[in-house]
Amino acid sequence: MHTYKRHRPEQTLLYQLVEQYYPDFLEYLSHQGKTLPHHVDKEFAEFLKCGRFEHGFLRVVCDDCKHEKLVAFSCKRRGFCPSCGARRMAESAKLLVDDVLNGYPIRQWVLSLPIPLRLLLARYPKELSKVMQIIHRTISTDIIHRTGYLKKQAKTGAVTYIQRFGSALNLNIHFHMLFLEGVMTEERGQTKFKRVKAPSHSDMERVVDNISHRIAAYLEKAGLIQRDMDNAFLDFPMDDENSLLPLQAASVSYRIAVGPDMGKKVFTLQTLPAKDKQHYGQLAQIGGFSLHAGVFADGHQTDKLERLCRYISRPAISEQRLNLTDSGKVRYKLKTPYNDGTTLVFFSPRDFFGKLVALIPPPRLNLTRFYGVFAPNAIVRAEVTASQRGKNSPRLAEHLKDSEKPYHSRNMSWAQRLKRVFNIDITQCEVCEKFNVKVIACITDAIIINKILSYLDKHNLPEASNNPRTPPLRAPPSIDAFSDYTIQRDFDFGA
Repeated sequence: MHTYKRHRPEQTLLYQLVEQYYPDFLEYLSHQGKTLPHHVDKEFAEFLKCGRFEHGFLRVVCDDCKHEKLVAFSCKRRGFCPSCGARRMAESAKLLVDDVLNGYPIRQWVLSLPIPLRLLLARYPKELSKVMQIIHRTISTDIIHRTGYLKKQAKTGAVTYIQRFGSALNLNIHFHMLFLEGVMTEERGQTKFKRVKAPSHSDMERVVDNISHRIAAYLEKAGLIQRDMDNAFLDFPMDDENSLLPLQAASVSYRIAVGPDMGKKVFTLQTLPAKDKQHYGQLAQIGGFSLHAGVFADGHQTDKLERLCRYISRPAISEQRLNLTDSGKVRYKLKTPYNDGTTLVFFSPRDFFGKLVALIPPPRLNLTRFYGVFAPNAIVRAEVTASQRGKNSPRLAEHLKDSEKPYHSRNMSWAQRLKRVFNIDITQCEVCEKFNVKVIACITDAIIINKILSYLDKHNLPEASNNPRTPPLRAPPSIDAFSDYTIQRDFDFGA
């Protein structure tokens, strides 16, 4: 276990890029007569305050040796902040493993969408709910039928996480779904779990085919696509007044969003041999839809399940894979190489912000959804989950019997997040190593903050040191000329 040390965001390359180049990006948009939505601009403004003493902190003291230290506030945003994203990832994984999925075999279903459909759902995020309902209904019906039951006789459950980003910082709306590997049935007044065999390739092809047809039918009915005999196309103008749309269109199609090379393909570097499609195992594809269900965790494999939950709820950007070249290009290493062997992508600093902007989710968009027996209003939720929260909850009934206050689930504290994510125990004193550190003050007043920081700086204390260090620069390979590209808006739903 490690003692707490401030992560100093001002010394990270991502922070320095935002601080130095984001104003230039805004100026470029201003010259184009465009502005960013308020929630996007606020994301960057709050990120620059994250972990900085100048914007507030906690004073903590050890009751034994009286050693004091400061703990900076975080931005708590969910766009691209790696630190806050990691803490949210840890809390989500703990909730899913300990309170929801504990004790059941789980299979991950991953559905990728055609590129034009990703752009459509980015433009109309409210349609995500209906699309996800179609997807869940199709997969759950397949699971129920493979167990030999009818929909009235059994139910399954799933936790779905909406990921908005790809490995190359591109806008890629897709779904990670953790489904029960079986169904819940009622026998003699008790809820029983019946396991099902893993889906075959033909099962997955049937599921993805049904999904593609049902989504196409819904979108056509909603007036968002039009279809003729040969194909379907999106029914919204590309010159929309929404300033995010061109940035999202470029991001989703792996194109440069701003500058003189706008519309050209983002430069990539292939350093690995191409992969065979068979490498991915349980994979079914049709009409641009891709369904993968090859990752499984048994009921007793809680460590594997937590790693899986961390993976699906991870932050959009990793600082460890971000570098700046000698020529000033932003270089980003892919977490998972592409089929063609691509491992690295390169952006200009200005286009890098075009990619970040496209990844920021709109306000009040719930990225984690619960379905079936895990749904908040499911009758059996309290019975099948370890937390026992939901309708007919014995924990809730016991609370209401003894208290007049409303029942609230207990979230992870900030100290628990630090311990789980970074293996840091904030309650341990770094001097006497005893676990008796407590918060004594929350400092938010600008005048008091300046006085404290001035005192620390005057006495040359470590909390006040602010010497930014940029990660080592690495030279890029020679960059060939880009090929021009026009956004393809036609796509095939498998119909």
